[in-house]
Amino acid sequence: MDKLRRVLSGQEENEELGLTAQVLDASTLSYSTRVKWFVICFAGGILCSILGSALLFLPGGVKLFAVFYTLGNIAALASTCFLMGPLKQLKRMFEPTRLIATIVMLLCLLLTLCAVFWWHKRGLAIIFCILQFLAMTWYSISYIPFARDAVMKCFTTCLS
Repeated sequence: MDKLRRVLSGQEENEELGLTAQVLDASTLSYSTRVKWFVICFAGGILCSILGSALLFLPGGVKLFAVFYTLGNIAALASTCFLMGPLKQLKRMFEPTRLIATIVMLLCLLLTLCAVFWWHKRGLAIIFCILQFLAMTWYSISYIPFARDAVMKCFTTCLS
């Protein structure tokens, strides 16, 4: 359990990198504070996504759905910064194993908002929200060892 705390808090790396990295990794927060803010931010993200889904069925609710769903995903993604720190989170997001998933996910977040506010294409916004969900799922399972392989094997087995 102590090793997990050290890894999540980034203490192993911060001992080598010094005080500047500690500030950038937000390691000045205690472990319990990090977990609390992770839960708060993640729950807020889920709440925004659920609220957005409920607003979808109101007249003109597609715009609100797209905004709240995107904000929910951003909050859920940002919540992990409390566990490992923002710098470490960014480093892990852009590792070669999840680079494509990260780019697609961030692009879908941006394109959803563009479709709603600039292009005024509500159908396209819904498509981008679906792509957001798929990209976020693919990105999330990249943190679980062999999960992508298992999903791909399951997917190819279902198709054959």
